[in-house]
Amino acid sequence: MFSPRDMPSPSSIFSAYASMTASIMLLRSMANELIPHPIRGYLFNTFRYLIRPRSPTLTLIIEESTGIARNQVYDAAEAYLSTRVSPENERLKISKSPKEKKLTIRLEKGEKVVDCFNGACFKWRFICAESEKNNPNDHSNTNISVRSEKRSFELSFPKKLKEMVLDCYLPFILEKAKEMKDEERVLKMHTLNTSYCFSGVKWDSINLEHPSTFETLAMEPELKNAVIEDLDRFVKRREFYKRVGRAWKRGYLLYGPPGTGKSSLIAAMANYLKFDIFDLQLGNIVRDSDLRKLLLATANRSILVIEDIDCSVDLPERRHGDGRKQTDVQAHRASDGWMQLTLSGLLNFIDGLWSSCGDERIIIFTTNHKERLDPALLRPGRMDMHIHMSYCSYQGFKLLASNYLETSSEHPLFGEIEGLIEDIQITPAQVAEELMKNEDAEATLEAFVKLLKRKKMEGDVCENYGPQKAEPSKRRKVGCKQKRGVGISKSNIGVTQRRTRRMRRECSF
Repeated sequence: MFSPRDMPSPSSIFSAYASMTASIMLLRSMANELIPHPIRGYLFNTFRYLIRPRSPTLTLIIEESTGIARNQVYDAAEAYLSTRVSPENERLKISKSPKEKKLTIRLEKGEKVVDCFNGACFKWRFICAESEKNNPNDHSNTNISVRSEKRSFELSFPKKLKEMVLDCYLPFILEKAKEMKDEERVLKMHTLNTSYCFSGVKWDSINLEHPSTFETLAMEPELKNAVIEDLDRFVKRREFYKRVGRAWKRGYLLYGPPGTGKSSLIAAMANYLKFDIFDLQLGNIVRDSDLRKLLLATANRSILVIEDIDCSVDLPERRHGDGRKQTDVQAHRASDGWMQLTLSGLLNFIDGLWSSCGDERIIIFTTNHKERLDPALLRPGRMDMHIHMSYCSYQGFKLLASNYLETSSEHPLFGEIEGLIEDIQITPAQVAEELMKNEDAEATLEAFVKLLKRKKMEGDVCENYGPQKAEPSKRRKVGCKQKRGVGISKSNIGVTQRRTRRMRRECSF
């Protein structure tokens, strides 16, 4: 047994301590003299790392955006975690638009969610950090500060589960979010919110519930079938585009007189493909860089629409035909930091290097005057299919009459209407307006016959809107050198804005 007499005396303990301390001090002095400072620092840091207790937890940071593009993992996690909230959560964000069927739930800043997958638990935390910085687009020296938010998710789990998280858990979340999006998908129409111009270009969206479909569209049957077949072929050829080395996109030019259904065709294409619409008004964009940011923010499986491309904005050419340099006005604006939107910037995103930043996208230009467009906009690879939206034909009238009046093609007045409508240039919008005036089919058709006869007697023919009927002297092509210093035509911007407002009225806010 241990005896107190075997214990060392206090004097021997103190002597041993003093001897050890002196040895340590001697070694420290020798180390300071013999070992260089950088090597000492490296050795000490290594020693601390070896003796430091290691955390068994690994944390992944999932930010909302990566550079200038959105992070798909973040979007998937946001949708997936909305279904994993528990009674332990104290603060949640809830929203619902008038046309949405269910409430949308999102985590509030700092909230945590625990999710279980294959017997393992994973901890999620929503982070939202606010910051202020000077406005980079402010050239008036007013020192306007811009407030922005940086959102992210933190995913914490044991380090030994790293492979399972990367190979199984995160792919599962991506697939689950895709299924949820397909089940609850509500088509959106996105438009530019000019109130964000100081902090950068941003899209705002509303629900798109435009009722137009290919079944209700007054088009020639052959042309309608050709468009549908082209759309079907496009969405099925992902591997083909990859194999031939082309960006997975398709361009359509819709041209024809006003009221012939160009906007309705766009809505029908969106409803048919289940694609969102991004309505881009060039008059609200100042620089090529702003245009690039906007286009990069568009989602895959979407339709980018630029209506009335011939009168939205006067785009300077990439190079003057006579070899001259930019005008004094453009040079002055460039020196002030105001760089004009150019045709080159638009073309580079349509089929340049930037066109590969996204998949399964459709680009649509509309115009009332095809002959005014610069040929650079029309070549294959940019506008792959040109669709002439012409005046209402007899086949289009029969479809409209069936939809509005629920009448058959055997009505006695149809024969007379067929003979009249082929000689009269009347738009589908005008026909639809006439068919809506009376619920009595007989009275409506009689009034429509009188309208056609009156138009024929008055010679009401819109010559200027034929495919090749514009006078050459009055043609103005986008990108030509007329008024090169003028960036935006205010009178023409109203044309596009009125068409956009008309389309919005048919949608759901």
